[in-house]
Amino acid sequence: MQLNKTLLLPLLAACALLIAVASQAAAPMVKTQAPGYYRTMLGDFEITALSDGSHPFPIDTVMTHIEAGLIKQDLDHADLAAPVQGSINAFLINTGSKLILVDAGAGVLYGACCDKLLGNLRAAGYQPEQVDEVLLTHLHKDHAGGIMSQGKTVFPNAVLRLSQTESDYWLGAANKAKAPEFLSTFFDAAKAAVAPYQAAARYQPYQQFGQLETGIEALPAPGHTPGHAMYRVQSGGQTLLIWGDIVHVAAIQLPHPQATLKYDSSEADARQTRARLLQTAANEHTLIGAAHIAFPGLGHIRKAGQGYDWLPLNYDGAPGTPN
Repeated sequence: MQLNKTLLLPLLAACALLIAVASQAAAPMVKTQAPGYYRTMLGDFEITALSDGSHPFPIDTVMTHIEAGLIKQDLDHADLAAPVQGSINAFLINTGSKLILVDAGAGVLYGACCDKLLGNLRAAGYQPEQVDEVLLTHLHKDHAGGIMSQGKTVFPNAVLRLSQTESDYWLGAANKAKAPEFLSTFFDAAKAAVAPYQAAARYQPYQQFGQLETGIEALPAPGHTPGHAMYRVQSGGQTLLIWGDIVHVAAIQLPHPQATLKYDSSEADARQTRARLLQTAANEHTLIGAAHIAFPGLGHIRKAGQGYDWLPLNYDGAPGTPN
């Protein structure tokens, strides 16, 4: 028996639609983020922010000098809830003659959350062998862990630089003995991270703060660690201040700059440094590169009452295009 074509064609169309809908619904969720790099220009310098990942920041156990009620108020105001995801950002500077990386993320030291910097570096169009220098703000795991993998240099052609004060503190056995127990593994990680660069004669701490390269200056920013540094990058009349760990949780420490961390080597110095830099950045409208503000961690500081606001850098879909 032959089916009526007028009945068959709508039936086939309905079946095709059901198959299409079913196949769409069956597509698995990807559950990955976009490549973690963001590019902008600073005068003649190309700046690429690189994400090493993000991790749940344990606000309730590490924040000090701020009441729990204020923490909840700040998080509610920012429409956030604890634990807040903390970004781990690094910044790649292409000066045209050198490729310089500021900080390198945690590598494997923070577990599965992180160790994404190299993949994002390659996605951004660069290879680790091309990096000429690595400048560290300090030797905590989430800034220095990514410079070493399985006892080898991750950036085999790079010179590793940081302040001599920072180097002396974390590589000193006597300092480890006097430090709080929760920092013990930080000393071990710091020694392991720099060891392959020392062996390759590529470990060169700077004795004094000041100009390291044309357009790049190291400045002291003590408090979070004894030799914590920040890097002022200047080109074409524009300035970027890569300030490391001045702010860990923007939603809390911008409205309440007095809030500190138990990981600060000197909470008083950290608080004083933060107050000074926030005021200066707001007054001078300085572009900030922040290690732990939501990726890409590039933006400006604006005064807001007794505290400050973060103004993320406006997205530029064609960096380097002439205005």
